[in-house]
Amino acid sequence: MESISRISSMLETARDLTLEAAQSAGAARSLNPRPSKDLPFAQVKKLLDSRNDRDILEGLRKVISMMYRSKPCLPYFSSVVKNVASPNVEIKKLVYIFLLHYAEAEPDLALLSINTIQKSLTDQNPQVRAMALRVMSGIKVPVISQIVSLAIKRGCGDMSPYVRKAAALAIPKCYKLDPNTLPQLLEYLSILLGDKQYYVAGSAVTAYLELCPERVDLIHKHYRSLVRKLVDMDEWGQLATLRLMSIYARKCLPTRTKKIRKSRTTGFYDDEASAEEGSTLEEVQILDPDLELFLKACKSLLHSRNSAVIVSVARCFMDLGTLEHIDSAIGPLVALLRSPQDIQQVALYNIVDVCLARPERFVRYADHFLVHASDPFSVARLKFEVWTLIYPHCEVHIRDMILYELEHFTRALNPEIVQESVRAIGRCAQSDNHASARCLRLLLKQVSSLDGNLSAEALTVIRHLIQQDPQSHTKTVIRLAKNLDTTPNSEARATIIWLVGEFAGTDDESNIAPDVLRILAKGFAGESEPAKLQIVLLAAKVYLHYLNHSREQQSQASAQERPPATIHDDSDNPFASSSSPPNSARRTNPKEPPNLDHPIPKLWNYILLLARYDTSYDLRDRTRTYRALLSNASSTQLASLLLLAPKPVPHAPSPSENRKGLPLGSTSLVLGSKVGIGHGQELPEWVEEGQEPDPKLRDEVGVQNDHLGGVSGVGGDRPAGEALDAAVRGERAKEMEKGKGRMVEKSLEDWLGEEDEEEEESDGEEDSEEEESEYEEITDSEEEEEDERAETKALVRDEESSSLSSSKA
Repeated sequence: MESISRISSMLETARDLTLEAAQSAGAARSLNPRPSKDLPFAQVKKLLDSRNDRDILEGLRKVISMMYRSKPCLPYFSSVVKNVASPNVEIKKLVYIFLLHYAEAEPDLALLSINTIQKSLTDQNPQVRAMALRVMSGIKVPVISQIVSLAIKRGCGDMSPYVRKAAALAIPKCYKLDPNTLPQLLEYLSILLGDKQYYVAGSAVTAYLELCPERVDLIHKHYRSLVRKLVDMDEWGQLATLRLMSIYARKCLPTRTKKIRKSRTTGFYDDEASAEEGSTLEEVQILDPDLELFLKACKSLLHSRNSAVIVSVARCFMDLGTLEHIDSAIGPLVALLRSPQDIQQVALYNIVDVCLARPERFVRYADHFLVHASDPFSVARLKFEVWTLIYPHCEVHIRDMILYELEHFTRALNPEIVQESVRAIGRCAQSDNHASARCLRLLLKQVSSLDGNLSAEALTVIRHLIQQDPQSHTKTVIRLAKNLDTTPNSEARATIIWLVGEFAGTDDESNIAPDVLRILAKGFAGESEPAKLQIVLLAAKVYLHYLNHSREQQSQASAQERPPATIHDDSDNPFASSSSPPNSARRTNPKEPPNLDHPIPKLWNYILLLARYDTSYDLRDRTRTYRALLSNASSTQLASLLLLAPKPVPHAPSPSENRKGLPLGSTSLVLGSKVGIGHGQELPEWVEEGQEPDPKLRDEVGVQNDHLGGVSGVGGDRPAGEALDAAVRGERAKEMEKGKGRMVEKSLEDWLGEEDEEEEESDGEEDSEEEESEYEEITDSEEEEEDERAETKALVRDEESSSLSSSKA
């Protein structure tokens, strides 16, 4: 009978394995599987009520798939929940998933399973205990808050760290169920923060930040142990701990500065007196020993495989560390450029933010920012920006490489990349005056391009460069004016016309503004609106310069024709002023209208007539304004103030200049501050010196706090790698002591000689053992003889005493 039952069980197992293999093979064959049809309600309920675990699992899978497809599954609630007592772990997991999803909708039925879940807290399997605690805290029924609190208390004392981790993650959920349980939860949290297992401590830190981030007093005694466990935590625990320690350092660890005298010598043979005269006082930041311990522990995280951890460490160095710490994080940040495109883009935003503070440290990584053909525009734009930031600090060959790359991308197919490369060339020219001439030559080649966007962007950058030094770019403006006939883009034409108008006041032969205005007036009707606006402005500037020049000529002519002044007293003659000839008065009359036969007034009147009947409201309004300003030839001061005022030199800042100051790793840094998303939890200000907590609060009981060295003494919790390294160093130190401080390589003869010495020592030890045994035998015989002598003496004394007593009797 036993053999038959064994055979039947084997057949049943083989059948189950065959069915599972067939299902997996069918899923692998179908590349685009069709969604399975839902079974009828009665059939699914029959599977859930079955006594076979395989049928129950099949029914639960059907229900869970329906649940995630947003189909009604509440009718199966009672049939699913009754399987919570199943010993099968897979069934328990699916039941717990269903229970967490629908417990809030059916609180009464969910409460029926609490007793069974409580029994699972005492299961022998730690995975089952942790899962039961996680499910009990996830059921959003406020009635069971005290039961959840007791379960967390039991989990805090569990032998398995997996269960203690689940207890730490359950603390914030219990607080949301009932805020009145906060005092109890703080006690549990304090216990878990001091747990020796690093993954329990990481989860406890996460719960602390969610529950009570302002209770710094809970961290004092656990500060150093958490810092030592930071290296071994998982990525989520490391991120939470880095955030916690940054806040704690700002609140409890003040910064100090110390002035150090640094001498500067002018030559090798200078005397000491001259060196002291050249000394200067420089402020140096002094870190707190506990802060230095934390920053030293963070350096090992720069080799993490998680990009978020690296960015968080860089943020800690930016907020807490010195310039040396920031420089140590630049290399790992640049290494993130080998990540996928999404991570690469976020990493570049953080790199640009660090580069705004320390651009000279990125020069050695300039070739890492080369733009690849597969890079999207967002990545290419950020790489161009890094190049423009480090350009002033680069050597000549690196500058040449950057300009060659930017010039290459001006011929790209993507118009956005073309425009961004032209802007990058302009920013390079603004940051370095020596390279402005070369950048200008590169941009002038793009003016005659058939791409209108490229020519317009190039002319905008050229205009900025010309405004920096207008006197040396007169010929450049003439060259640009010659390109008006071949420039079809409206924005580009408007830029050239504006530049010609800015140089309309020159008196030499290079003043081409009237001729350009004459040519443009012929095709005024066919110009675009931006070009028409600039043509009207050019006509107003040319006419204003003509009026000013005519007035100067009249004043000079009148000064030459006026007779020399004689010294006599005309105070008594009231008609003395009328003795001047009438022709002189007519020549010096400022209200005399300009010469209408001159070509410039004719051009001005012609442009006014053309603009008067234009369809653009803006053009007609501006024309009326200019005509009103220039209607009186004698009062051109206001017109000169408005039209000929000196223009400020434009400066194109870096596109990420508005992101400067945003914390690394934040959403605002990527999306921009204008999006409306907050900057995240900002760090508090540094605590003032003298108001920080007592450093003795961070001392650990029974631990030698050698935090200056970064490693705890006896009894401290330190990473396993550091413990192994310390043990190896100890063994090497012992060997060094035995060898009198020298590590000598031993030859074969030395090894054989040591073996002979060991054999002689063993022989000597055996001889000494035999001598000791003989000596022990001799001493034993002597002790026996002494005992016999003592006994005989005692007998003699007894006999003498008996004889004396008999004689007395």
